[in-house]
Amino acid sequence: MSNFRNIKVKEPEAGESLVKIKGAALNHRDIWILNGQIPDPSPVGSVFASDAVGTVVKNGSTAAVEVGQRVLINPGHGWDSDKRAPERTFGILGLHPLPGKRTLAEFVTIESKELVPCPDHLSDTEAAALPLVGLTAFRALFRKAEVKKGDHVLITGIGGGVAITALQFAIAAGAYVYVTSSSPKKIQRAVNLGAKGGVSYKDENFVGELKKLLGDNLLSAIIDGSGGPLYQQYPQVLQSGGIIVNYGQTAGVAPFNGSAFFKNIELRGSTMGSRRELHEMVSFVKDHQIKPIVSQVWHGLSEKSVKEALRVMNQGQQFGKLVIQIDNN
Repeated sequence: MSNFRNIKVKEPEAGESLVKIKGAALNHRDIWILNGQIPDPSPVGSVFASDAVGTVVKNGSTAAVEVGQRVLINPGHGWDSDKRAPERTFGILGLHPLPGKRTLAEFVTIESKELVPCPDHLSDTEAAALPLVGLTAFRALFRKAEVKKGDHVLITGIGGGVAITALQFAIAAGAYVYVTSSSPKKIQRAVNLGAKGGVSYKDENFVGELKKLLGDNLLSAIIDGSGGPLYQQYPQVLQSGGIIVNYGQTAGVAPFNGSAFFKNIELRGSTMGSRRELHEMVSFVKDHQIKPIVSQVWHGLSEKSVKEALRVMNQGQQFGKLVIQIDNN
């Protein structure tokens, strides 16, 4: 990772706002970008990261927010409101094609329509942790999996930001939630947050253990960010017409077998969400007074703090988001 540099702040033009970043959060995709696992043709030395909360300090003409307002930054651009997919070329902050629009910095100049008022009940640290995982979890749960009160839902890989946020959202919606992890401690923490129980995805009797938790029930949906061979076993615990929503494949290709087709099980891909869904998600968080789970906080934007945060994320032991507090004022 390159050293930190001083870069001239871009003055906001019409429809833009200059935001002073108060806190930024990391995502696994930041590590993948640095490791070259996600091709990024952005110039060498570009700033990265996608999540942030900040304060509007200056507006161009026709800006849609007020100076002094605390705001969340939309981590994705090019997707306004279509329920199916982006209307234009979709870009994510911290990755091409949005050079200069990244959040691990003291300031960012951005279109004011991409800013959302931050709920008052969230601290800066909690708010910084919300946008990307909140948007991803919200769309996966409610738009793609169509989760509703009384549904039985499995969320895989608990411990990661999207999975934990999906757990919080599903419980707030009145669903019964089960989780998977290789860590008994993470499963217990999920139970403490309201999950009905959890199983290790490394257990040879994975399906049998999950069936014990479900009793006479079957899953209406699975929210998964891993993929991998367990997809061959999921039809045994999914109801007919059940839905698997996949937002990542860190465990490899997700194979389907014949039983999935006979049970009319659907596999739906999901990536983040639209600006409209971001507003809906923030309203949901406000209405239910949900607070993102933060695993660790570093104070001050420095090469040391960023490298340490990336090291912790790479180890994968965290439960919740990793946040760098940039401005305390």
